[in-house]
Amino acid sequence: MKKVIEVKSLTKEYKGLRAVDDLSFDVYSGEILGLLGPNGSGKSTTINCLLSLLKFQTGSIQIFGKSMSPTAYEIKKQIGVVFQEVAVFQELTVRENIEYFCGLYIKNKKMRNEYVEEAIQLVGLEEFKKFYPKQLSGGLLRRLNIACGIAHKPKLIFLDEPTVAVDPQSRNHILDGIKRLRNEGATIIYTTHYMEEVEILCDRVIILDKGKIIASGTPDELKELAKIEEKVSVEIEKISTEKLEEMKRFKNVDDVKYIDGILVVTYQKGKNNLIHLIDYLKKENLQYNKIYSERPTLNDVFLELTGKELRD
Repeated sequence: MKKVIEVKSLTKEYKGLRAVDDLSFDVYSGEILGLLGPNGSGKSTTINCLLSLLKFQTGSIQIFGKSMSPTAYEIKKQIGVVFQEVAVFQELTVRENIEYFCGLYIKNKKMRNEYVEEAIQLVGLEEFKKFYPKQLSGGLLRRLNIACGIAHKPKLIFLDEPTVAVDPQSRNHILDGIKRLRNEGATIIYTTHYMEEVEILCDRVIILDKGKIIASGTPDELKELAKIEEKVSVEIEKISTEKLEEMKRFKNVDDVKYIDGILVVTYQKGKNNLIHLIDYLKKENLQYNKIYSERPTLNDVFLELTGKELRD
């Protein structure tokens, strides 16, 4: 596969603190790469270095086979950026905003009009062309922000938390639009804290922490890193502390929790764990409603690798 981004030994320091520490990775044509990590892991610094918005101490960055720099305008023309903070002009309508940002790259008026209409259709804003940003809901505003960043049909797109604080309908529309961009040939760098989006969208994932890559691979490959083999959840009205402690001593059990009427038993390994748990509940006359088993999620792996403590 053709490399779109090639990063070698990238290091960025702030007053002696290494925000990015000897980072090397590649991004390939036509893929969606999830760039994940807790707050302070180095994601934003890495992206800002890739875009030449920050100077770095050591390393190299190549995009489309050429060295990236603040004056690499031919490369920048082929890049679209959608930051988490919405950045549109309040005094312009939806269509005027998209046309303005598209016009920074596309000078041919006929082509620009075509691109603007395609961007409007991609994000589903056909009915809102004449609206001003202050008239839009949060989800529509996010969709406008995306349209402004991708209207010029960039080959490489950076999407930073594009679905944060939007309703489920807008989120689904945005995710569908991102898939369409990839299917049309764009390469996408995607950052989010919503692990379910990563599983839906991303072909490959890099997890950063403290400026280093701590894991990389497909979502399925990363889930293989989980220490737990199975998680069983049971809706149960009441259970004693003694019973919880007894279950913790079961073979293969990693942890037992009971929160808000849900019993969660995680297993490190083993077969027929669900059957053994049901047998125990019946033997002890513990009444339960729904019960279901699931394999580790990407969220489980992320927390195992980066820890569960809060980050600033």
